[in-house]
Amino acid sequence: MPSNKYPTILLTIVLAFWVWSGINPHDTRLTWVLETFPFMVALPVMLLTYKRFPLTHLTYTFIAIHSMILMLGGHYSYAKVPLGFWMEDWFGWSRNNYDKIGHFMQGFAPAIYVREIVARTSPLKPGKWLTFMCIAVPLAFSALYEIIEWLASLPIRPILKPSLEHKAIYGIRKPICSGVS
Repeated sequence: MPSNKYPTILLTIVLAFWVWSGINPHDTRLTWVLETFPFMVALPVMLLTYKRFPLTHLTYTFIAIHSMILMLGGHYSYAKVPLGFWMEDWFGWSRNNYDKIGHFMQGFAPAIYVREIVARTSPLKPGKWLTFMCIAVPLAFSALYEIIEWLASLPIRPILKPSLEHKAIYGIRKPICSGVS
């Protein structure tokens, strides 16, 4: 049985980061809730299943990183994350591309989760079908999340800032970015 110390340390770090991210978010409280919602759903599931279905340390690490990326985006709003401005300057980009880190992780990290869960609970053996599942499931969740985000924006579209309207209208590119990862 794996040591309980590492997941407990990760949980403590992520919970502290979550609390920090919720203190005076730069955008609205609703934006923060929506951006951190996947973590708020995943946390109770992981806590309830930890003893009977512990995940590997690698998976817990990716969950922690992915969660903190969402929280950072929720605290600043993705277009204003300082790391994105640093990357913009460093790489000579024309805009803050922090959201692309989030979309990459939205595809990459869940592929790791799906692989571990499906490999341990299904008759699928490593090969083409397991690989297909590791790509298809995160891509489907990403697309569903973007559709929900787009639907949530419909009532407020007339009052959206131009950057948010761009996000609402062109959200379909995000699942594509997640699928490429």
